[in-house]
Amino acid sequence: MQCRQTWPAVALMLIGTACSAADLPVEIPAEFAARDTLDIGEESNEDARQCLQGLVWKPQAFAVRCEAGQSGRGDLLVRFPSPVASGDERNDSVSMEWYVARDEQRRPITAPAVVVVHESGRGMQVGQLFARGLRVQGLHAFLIHLPGYGERRSPDKRSRAENIVTAIQQAVADVRRARDAVAALPAVDSRHIALQGTSLGGFVSATAAGLDDGFDSVFIVLAGGQLYELIQSGEREAAEIREQLAAVGITGERLRTLALRIEPTRLAHRLNPQRTWLFSGKYDTVVPLKNALALSEAAKLDDEHHIQMTADHYSGIVFLPWVLPRIHGCIQQSLTAEAVGE
Repeated sequence: MQCRQTWPAVALMLIGTACSAADLPVEIPAEFAARDTLDIGEESNEDARQCLQGLVWKPQAFAVRCEAGQSGRGDLLVRFPSPVASGDERNDSVSMEWYVARDEQRRPITAPAVVVVHESGRGMQVGQLFARGLRVQGLHAFLIHLPGYGERRSPDKRSRAENIVTAIQQAVADVRRARDAVAALPAVDSRHIALQGTSLGGFVSATAAGLDDGFDSVFIVLAGGQLYELIQSGEREAAEIREQLAAVGITGERLRTLALRIEPTRLAHRLNPQRTWLFSGKYDTVVPLKNALALSEAAKLDDEHHIQMTADHYSGIVFLPWVLPRIHGCIQQSLTAEAVGE
């Protein structure tokens, strides 16, 4: 799901008003103490245990810093160290664009938060649309930059194709730690921190959410499972990745082995089917419906939690004005249910 010129109206609808420093929930620069809450618990499935071993890290304390945001890219820039070192100092400093939730007078409010994981496009434009739209819904949105993207992209090099799997492994860890970074920030109602990912970000989110119960709800858009088969037969972005990998000799069994390390369906049974929603395109040829169904079935999602949109990988953007309130409604319903339970 990447930006196309067919949806400028959607983009215009979600553009927020610029805010002054006085409208921010923190004085910048600011630093906050955080700690990993990662807890994978017990896992009886041997394959899942092996998958987890390749993705988790030893929980520890870390610092979260807030800086001035770049024009048009959120209100603030949040940084924290990646729990997985790549050897590139710039890449190993995780960045998130903070889109601050506000009241009608444009004042910051205390509200639930959503970690947003962007698509494969270098501009992260769809991720920005989700973040802006969730802010309009009264939610704090944090658009995380995946390894090699945005503030994490080294000026003199691009991520090489042979490193794509290790980059996604790092991304999975970064996204999970992002939950704890967000929880340490002022104005965030840490009773509910959600995760939303689109396309590439959806694959990363599905795997990250399978590590443990860290996120209170999960919203996966235009993604699925069976990565090896998807790369082998998918069109457009999937085909581009296939060609890039083939160019460096990653094909066949080598590709299958690498893809297995980050395969979402290996951990999908660990997702809570009552707190996970999957939005798929019936006519998607980048992430075909069969791949979405593989994830849905592995996660045991019912029809209310696996929504099949009459769209392909690109026209799915027209459903954004419907998806955003759905996300907000699910979060509010969860908070209400918790309050009643108390």
